[in-house]
Amino acid sequence: MKFIGVYDYTVILTYMSLVSGLIGAKLAFDGQIMWAILCVGISGFLDLFDGAVARTKKNRTEDQKNFGIQLDSLCDIVCFGVVPAIILYFCGVDEIWGIAFLIFYVLCALIRLAFFNVLEAKRQKSEGGCTKYYRGLPVTTASMIMPACFLVGLVLPDNVMNVIHHVLPVVVGLMFITDVRVPKWDISKLFRKIAAKKSKQREQ
Repeated sequence: MKFIGVYDYTVILTYMSLVSGLIGAKLAFDGQIMWAILCVGISGFLDLFDGAVARTKKNRTEDQKNFGIQLDSLCDIVCFGVVPAIILYFCGVDEIWGIAFLIFYVLCALIRLAFFNVLEAKRQKSEGGCTKYYRGLPVTTASMIMPACFLVGLVLPDNVMNVIHHVLPVVVGLMFITDVRVPKWDISKLFRKIAAKKSKQREQ
């Protein structure tokens, strides 16, 4: 039996990221907010490496590259768009206007990812490799924003956190679609520098 799609090591981290995000959604429904946020953080950690891992395979076809781009964005809208909205809903953003804020957040994440896909497809044809900057705040930053918000909530009173929970999706959503250049942290470049430094130390 033959299956459609790609199932090699180049996409395994993206699949794992999605699984982590879905588990986070389930935990949020169960009221386990801390563990739900941890799952979003794990998804972000996996997303940090998936591109670098995929680029280690030098003989990828154009279809495989495009599949990876689309897959990554579809995973991101779930893990860093829908799941944070679910978590915030169970944190008290559950009124009519609060739900409107969450819908706005998810729509902004969707627009940001679709825009990225269009630009990335064009860039891959002309340049290849890894982009040096993003336009708009990357959706994956939700994996850092959500844990940071949780930690702040440990020291701030509930009424203040309630305001933050309502303002956060609007502010972050706007940052997703605001056309500013955001430098990209190239994790593979960092590893290469570390490896080169260790190699020099051994030679000495």
